[in-house]
Parts: sequence; C-alpha cells; structure tokens
Amino acid sequence: DSFIEILNTSCQIQRPAAGFYIWLKTNIDDIAFASRLYESQNVVVLPGSLLARDAHGTNPGKNHVRIALVAQKHECDEAAERIKTFIDAGFV
Repeated sequence: DSFIEILNTSCQIQRPAAGFYIWLKTNIDDIAFASRLYESQNVVVLPGSLLARDAHGTNPGKNHVRIALVAQKHECDEAAERIKTFIDAGFV
C-alpha cells in the first residue's frame, strides 16, 4: 500500500488484486524506461515486453514494467521514492 501511495501522484498505478508484482505503465519504451531508471536511480525493474511475445502484431507487456516487491518494506518504499524522483524529474 505504501509503495503505491508514494507513486500515485506521479503516474498511473493500481494495487494488484493479489500477488507482489506491480505493473507500471510507462510513457516511453519499457526497455528504455528500465535502462534509464537503473542508470539514474539504481533501481531494477523488468521490461514488460520481455515477459510476453508478440501476438497479432502487439505485445501486451509493451510500455509496462514489472516491479517485484520482494525486498523489505523500507527498501521497497525507498525504491518507490527513487522511481517517483525519476518520473518527476522528466527522465522519461
């Protein structure tokens, strides 16, 4: 809940019905987003297009990144703050 609360003002993000993965919609290519986020904030996310394959000319993971909330709560919240800084600074 706190992870989503931190990011809620900077991007479109929804609480999953279950599980510990967050799917974040990006306004740029998901691979570029993940690469730039890592370079500037040292946060690793997985480009969604790498988790799916093209079907009928579209990839359902395109322009999304998957964030796994597997670390301790304080580390996840720090990652959310870094992602927020990244988005708010216009790196995307």
